[in-house]
Amino acid sequence: MKKTLIILGLCMASLVALAQKVQITKQTVNVGKTGFEMPVTATFELKNKGSRHLTITSVKPDCGCTKVEYPRKSIGNGETFTVKMTYDARMLGHFHKQAAVYLRGSQKPVWLAMEGVVVEEWTDYSKMYPYAFGNILANVDNAEFDDVKKGDHPEMVINIINNGGETVVPNMLHLPPYLTAFAIPEKLEAGKSGKLTLTLNSQHLNNFGLTQTSIYLAEQLSDKVSNETEFPVSVVLLPNATLFEGKNKQYAPRLEFSADSLTLGMVGKKNIKKGIITLTNKGRLALKISSLQMFTKGMKVTLNKRELQPGESAKLQVSIDRDEVLKARQRPRVLMITNDPDHSKMVIKVGVK
Repeated sequence: MKKTLIILGLCMASLVALAQKVQITKQTVNVGKTGFEMPVTATFELKNKGSRHLTITSVKPDCGCTKVEYPRKSIGNGETFTVKMTYDARMLGHFHKQAAVYLRGSQKPVWLAMEGVVVEEWTDYSKMYPYAFGNILANVDNAEFDDVKKGDHPEMVINIINNGGETVVPNMLHLPPYLTAFAIPEKLEAGKSGKLTLTLNSQHLNNFGLTQTSIYLAEQLSDKVSNETEFPVSVVLLPNATLFEGKNKQYAPRLEFSADSLTLGMVGKKNIKKGIITLTNKGRLALKISSLQMFTKGMKVTLNKRELQPGESAKLQVSIDRDEVLKARQRPRVLMITNDPDHSKMVIKVGVK
């Protein structure tokens, strides 16, 4: 009997432990305002923190007015996944809807909740501000500082609006030393618009070519970062191209390439995942490729030579994970930095079908 009780106790402990190994970025999502009979969706980000695969057996909302979407396949250790709740918005006023997420091997569900308010008169800001960062809507969802020279201080202005029901204090979190940001106004009341200015100080960049980071557009300084509020930033710092000015230019390396773009992905029934571009040095000195980088995840590039003597060629191969590339916010491109004064920066555009 004692042995049986011990086994039961261990089983119960394992079930509780299983439920605790799901990490939720935000358990309650406030979707702000929506119009009458204009369905609104909350997206929850979760992560499998356990050592085993997880499977969601069902997600049960607390009323028929809410629909749910969740992954049907097994979720691996360390994988991030999303659950979506959509409320039909057929009743005016504030709402609070819950859903229970049941995992295989656990009787205790993980609870998620969405809240907001349905108003009779509501302005749809989705065209002017198509990107949501919680209750803050913005006109862009990433920043690109292109063709920057050492000493430049370019700015980017982001137009925002508070789509929630409470005052927010818009700010950028996790800024690296080369970026600063400020909001006007500092406090943004419900339904009001404002601006966020992002400034680059190129003196704090150490390497030529592409530098990327993620900052986070938050409603309050105390907010936790999440994929929902991620704001990717890319900077391209150009090298000094004055070495071959004047008469020296006739001796410069000269890059020629077979194409400046590739289209990869599904073409009919054929899944094309790789493409090749030929690079040739038509100049009189060695062509050096000092940087070769990708703008988005899900891409891989290989180059069989980084230094080409006059007349030599090299093969640049680009391959993609189509699903990963399509999820990226930034346009898929490959960046090369060379010592050709006319092509110190070369960008290869990658189209995905």
